Amino acid sequence: MEKSRAMDLNDVAVFVRVAELGSFSQAARSLGMPISTASRKVAELERQLGVSLLQRTTRKLTLTAQGREFHDHCSQPLADLYDAEKIISRTQRTPQGLLRITVPVIMGREPFMDFVSSFLQAYPRIRISLLISNAAFNLVSENMDLAINFGQLEDSSFIARKLGTTIRYLVATPGYLKGRPLPAAPPDLARHDCLVLHGRNNEADWHLVSGRRSAKIRVTGPISSSDFQSLSEFTYRGHGIGLLPSTYCEQQIAKSELIRVLPEWTSAPIPVYAVYATQKFMPAKLEVFLSALASWKSPLWSAA
Repeated sequence: MEKSRAMDLNDVAVFVRVAELGSFSQAARSLGMPISTASRKVAELERQLGVSLLQRTTRKLTLTAQGREFHDHCSQPLADLYDAEKIISRTQRTPQGLLRITVPVIMGREPFMDFVSSFLQAYPRIRISLLISNAAFNLVSENMDLAINFGQLEDSSFIARKLGTTIRYLVATPGYLKGRPLPAAPPDLARHDCLVLHGRNNEADWHLVSGRRSAKIRVTGPISSSDFQSLSEFTYRGHGIGLLPSTYCEQQIAKSELIRVLPEWTSAPIPVYAVYATQKFMPAKLEVFLSALASWKSPLWSAA
């Protein structure tokens, strides 16, 4: 036995319009379709229901008893659907709603907070849920709209918009360097206390560049941490040489509180990305935030 086709809501919508206007021609004109199409859709609906919904004569079009009952039950739900469509369309066009963002700890500082504050003032109908963490999150499973990522991306299933690049300097306090031989080349770092990020057994490999030259040095030291904020604090306190983002040490260098070690050597440029899941229709709230990020003159990275 052939399975019956599900009732088409488009056919129902055409019938409701015909019933309200009392004319196939007026209904077809209001819906932007040929009269023959409107007539065919109503006839298909009648076939699906197994009843006559309209009484057609050469001079008049009226509803049958079944047609009147069907219209009374369908017209309000259809109106509700149209209202829902308008609400969703308006929400899609107007920047509003909750925006879930995750950023690394390096961004949990005043410059980014100032940026978020200014953004919220510009878009008062947007709310932001901000997660500051160095942990890796799956945007889809964690229901996040956007992540800001420092470094190369491993997952290619997301869209990544490059915001800029950042760089790291080798720095130490005058107190730490006093009485110690100043490194003259990258291998000399292995003989110093170095403060490392994500070090296993307090060891890490530092990749340094100077023009076309590059060096990979295994370093170790008294402190390993998962974020730069704590590493910078221990560097400021003289516990060793840190490889810190320039934003964590430029002011201290200018004040001579930190000294650049091997100043011709730095980390390779580190890309910064705004990462979000593929969406056929991007919500306006995310679109305006990405636009604001791209325009922001961030002290955390240099322009892309």
